Amino acid sequence: MAELQSVEAALAALLKGVAPVDSETVACEAAGRRVLAEEVIARLDVPPFDNSAMDGYALHHADAGMQLPVAQRIVAGTSPEPLARGTCARIFTGAAMPTGADCVVMQENVEVAGGEASIPAAVPVGNNVRRRGNDVAAGTVLLHRGERLNAAALGYVASQGIVEVAVRRRPRCALLTSGDEIVEPGQALEPGQIYNTNRPMLRDLLESFGAEVTFIASMPDDADGTRAMLALAAEQADVVVTTGGVSVGEEDHVRAAIEAIGQLDLWRLALKPGKPLALGRLVASDGREVRFVGLPGNPVSSFVAAWLFLRPLLGALLDCPAMGSLPILPTHAAFATRTGPRRHYMRVTLTMDGNGIKAHAFPDQGSGVLSSCVGADALAVIPANAAIEEGDRIDCLWLRVD
Repeated sequence: MAELQSVEAALAALLKGVAPVDSETVACEAAGRRVLAEEVIARLDVPPFDNSAMDGYALHHADAGMQLPVAQRIVAGTSPEPLARGTCARIFTGAAMPTGADCVVMQENVEVAGGEASIPAAVPVGNNVRRRGNDVAAGTVLLHRGERLNAAALGYVASQGIVEVAVRRRPRCALLTSGDEIVEPGQALEPGQIYNTNRPMLRDLLESFGAEVTFIASMPDDADGTRAMLALAAEQADVVVTTGGVSVGEEDHVRAAIEAIGQLDLWRLALKPGKPLALGRLVASDGREVRFVGLPGNPVSSFVAAWLFLRPLLGALLDCPAMGSLPILPTHAAFATRTGPRRHYMRVTLTMDGNGIKAHAFPDQGSGVLSSCVGADALAVIPANAAIEEGDRIDCLWLRVD
């Protein structure tokens, strides 16, 4: 355990044996940001019929270049009559194409006088026509299992008249904080105390990653109380997350408690910030294996570790491959830095110019400087024992929820 472990080794240990949580059926109106547990199959063609993409005049292409009588007026939501050759129809966007017409000329290109329309020449077949099934063909896969439902996906499902979908239930998370010096906002600060910044930050991150935070508590700074609280949390959660108490101080009891009532897989990682980070598992009374992630107490370390470990863990529980890793953006450093024996995840903002994307590092990268995370677009991944000069190419992990 004394050797620092890599981020890759930690992730492999954390995700080993993780199985997706069970599924449930929910109304589409309540399914935003949920992960599909089953494929969604299209029931209908979209569009369901040939329709006009423009306000204009529908006709048969062979009649282009002629003066045509306007035989009917077709608005969206009505059923048109067949169109005789040598005539045209006034048609509006989204309205069904009449049988006999195969193109539409936009109204700005047509002159109308005395009930007749002067049609320009050489109008091709399909001009300004949206064909039936052009977007979606009935029977095809609309959305795949493991996809997270964003706003566009919800509209896509609604286009089929579907009212319910099967999704993964939200993994239940317990969030525990340790440290007698930590007090909640709203309380008066005594000498030596600080406010709990990790709790609201981590709760929001966990929920944005798809979890349901079902148990929140503070752990006492003693061994027996820590063990009892972890055991209680394991009964109510799929994942137990703690902050603080995983270092080597005499008052840091979390690591010892995990070793006493569960299994500690990894402790102390080769990353900066976040070296004192513990990963393991607990066993609930019903035999369930509950994942444990012990985050450092420093807020920046917790923030970075949440993106690196909690997001992919919840992605595995939700069977959502897109959450397995953060998107990598090749950028150019707008800063210079040198690293020691640990890989550094620097908080950066991103800008773009004619030479590509530039990463701008927050001036103070200290693990207690939470202002470096506010507004951060990405984490710049700086290898161990590296010397980065301004303009060097570096990889950044884009901080995206999906």
